[in-house]
Amino acid sequence: MKTIWNNFKELLINIFDNFGLAWWVEVVTQNPRCTYYFGPFVSSADAKAAIKGYVEDLELEGAQGIGVDVKRCKPTALTIADDLGERTDRKVQPVFSGQM
Repeated sequence: MKTIWNNFKELLINIFDNFGLAWWVEVVTQNPRCTYYFGPFVSSADAKAAIKGYVEDLELEGAQGIGVDVKRCKPTALTIADDLGERTDRKVQPVFSGQM
């Protein structure tokens, strides 16, 4: 039953993401000057529950001046490095893919 729910939830996430209705965690760091997008999520509650892990990972990598926002959007890139003027698309799978 859990696998069916996870499959359904992942389908919903993909549909919501296609229409720009999915929730994303946007993390902006001052040093380095980057914007990261983590998601997509089917609800803002799911996105908020994941924030701590993302922030901890960035802190371990030495990021400073971390700001977080949860919003509905459809990012064109998952990492935007302002310092380098580059847009990098990290291959991140939806949050539930690894749990199946």
